[in-house]
Amino acid sequence: MTHNEEEEDDGAERDQQQPLILERVEKETAQSWQSVVSHRLKKHCVCTSKKAKSKILGFAPILRWLPRYQLREWLLGDAMSGLIVGILLVPQSIAYSLLASQDPIYGLYTSFFTSIIYAIFGTSRHISAGVFGVLCLLVGQVVDRELALAGYLTESGGIGNNSAVLLADLGNGTLGVGCDKSCYAIAVGATVTFTAGVYQVLMGIFQVGFVSVYLSDSLLSGFATGASLTIFTSQFKYLLGLKIPRPQGWFVLFKTWYSLLANLANTNVCDLVTSLVCLLILIPVKELNNRFKAKLKAPIPFELFVVILATLASHFGHFNTDYGSDVAGDIPTGFLPPQLPTWTLIPNVAVDAFSIAIVGFAITVSLSEMFAKKHGYAVDANQEMYAIGLCNILPSFFRCFASSAALTKTLVKESTGCQTQVSGLVSAFVLLLVLLLIAPLFYSLQKCVLAVIILVNLRGALRKFLDVPGMWRVNRVDTAVWLTTMATSALVNTELGLLVGVLVSALSVLGRTQQARVLELGRAPTREHYEDLSSYRGLRTHPDVAVFRYGAPIYYANQSMFKKSLYKCVGLDPVKGKTQRIKFMKKNNNQQQEEEEVTRVPNMKAESDGKEEGATVTLMLHQKPRSFRSVVIDCSAVLFLDTSGVNALEEVRKDYAELGIRVVLAQCNTSVLDSLERGGYDGGEDAILFFTIADAVAYVQSLAAPNGDHDGK
Repeated sequence: MTHNEEEEDDGAERDQQQPLILERVEKETAQSWQSVVSHRLKKHCVCTSKKAKSKILGFAPILRWLPRYQLREWLLGDAMSGLIVGILLVPQSIAYSLLASQDPIYGLYTSFFTSIIYAIFGTSRHISAGVFGVLCLLVGQVVDRELALAGYLTESGGIGNNSAVLLADLGNGTLGVGCDKSCYAIAVGATVTFTAGVYQVLMGIFQVGFVSVYLSDSLLSGFATGASLTIFTSQFKYLLGLKIPRPQGWFVLFKTWYSLLANLANTNVCDLVTSLVCLLILIPVKELNNRFKAKLKAPIPFELFVVILATLASHFGHFNTDYGSDVAGDIPTGFLPPQLPTWTLIPNVAVDAFSIAIVGFAITVSLSEMFAKKHGYAVDANQEMYAIGLCNILPSFFRCFASSAALTKTLVKESTGCQTQVSGLVSAFVLLLVLLLIAPLFYSLQKCVLAVIILVNLRGALRKFLDVPGMWRVNRVDTAVWLTTMATSALVNTELGLLVGVLVSALSVLGRTQQARVLELGRAPTREHYEDLSSYRGLRTHPDVAVFRYGAPIYYANQSMFKKSLYKCVGLDPVKGKTQRIKFMKKNNNQQQEEEEVTRVPNMKAESDGKEEGATVTLMLHQKPRSFRSVVIDCSAVLFLDTSGVNALEEVRKDYAELGIRVVLAQCNTSVLDSLERGGYDGGEDAILFFTIADAVAYVQSLAAPNGDHDGK
């Protein structure tokens, strides 16, 4: 080997022994708040033709995609899916009006206006916006509560059916003297819908669409399932033909079942028989639809067939007059003139409207993102907020109730060839024909048939209970969130269930950071890689260096847990060791003073010092049988530090330094490095922060070895 080659090998060996050093990119100088405000004002307030066009196209996405509509490729699929969904919407819209405590016509209005508005302002190509069971339940609870507070006798003959006449009593935002129960229910439903829409638009203006990420899938699923149980229970009074009020407040499920059992003797046999017949027809045929949906080009609208047959049977059998069966009643054709909401009711429904706004937005965004990801396009969460907000604000002037995307109809829409929201416009056209021509024909339709349709459509949500064992095996924390949210929504209060679900989800995240533990790492035998000693075999430890990793951020809530876990894993609590050493020193000092007073021998002090030093070593060895001089903390899993976290690391370093143990940090990300710098972490004599564990181990070994020589293995 030549002299130059030897020099190169020596240089390479020296480079390997040197720790990795990286130079940070200089950050931009912080701008003053005046310049930041000025820049933002220029960005958002200066208007150009290009920017104006972009804003308009962004606010009404239909102007962007409709001119590029591929007529030959997309029209057939959109027309087919729109027609099928429109047919399905007719019976479902009438049925869900029961949940919202409204007349049947307003369910048709809601689906009609929502389909058009979302097609103009929505960014998803596939979701079907309209009536949604959970929102209808929330609206119905508010309506029934306000009816009770206003002194209307609940269930005294049901909601009136002469809406066209009654609404003439609703003046511009005020209730007329002649406004009865039906009129007041319409006013409350429209006002809470308007308020919810305003909340959603305001959230879009303030760009808070990101809040949807805090509503996990397990939370939303548990909330929907719990609400479905409440819906399921609320429909039994229609199946039995009982006229009992909807309970208010908490524990509605128990109150409803108590009322049902107490009034069971008043069951209307005609309604009961009709309900059983419809259930025996719909449940099997819906199951057949699901089983053969891959072979069927479109689902068969059995619900519409049942509605038509039940209406004919009720009409010619005189079920209403002869047997006292409750029917839909008059359903007017055409549209009523727009009407302002009742402003005086807004303070009463403001809190309820907020929960409705959150649920409607969360369901819509989650479905939009799910189908967008499946079909390879993007949706804008904030624009979705605008879209669903306008779907509530504008229809509220026509006495509609709250709406959002609905999973069942969206799945049907997607599976029948939908390509764009033109299918929504086709569905609106089908509903328009019903509103203008066909609606009065449903006069004799029994409400128990509508309740059966609602119950049959709850099958998917109730089947979630069968998935609980599988969910538990996959993730117990998510399952606990699901169960807690579901139980609270069903058994206590629907709106409270959403709040409890959010709190439990947040606490579960905090709990995971609290449960993080410090792990001792070992080195792989073939390369410089460190992993958990308790998880992998064949890892090696260094005789004089211990390496540990903490798998969570270190902040105010878990900094004490971090220190406790570290001390336990190291096997030496420096605080307790320091306390015991101070006590030992005081005891020795007292003994020394007594001996000096008795014997006055000068050499006793030196002997006493020798005993103290030996005792201290014994204490350390008693706490940790394996001796070491240095501790390396791997911070690769520490996402961030707050002031408490920085202080905790500083305390750990200082406490161990007093016992002669060196603590160094390795693999800190830039966020942690910045926090350490801002928090004043100096590291003492070992201020170097290493980018690899191997560099940290080599450094502390070189300090302990004579002449800087060390064993890198």
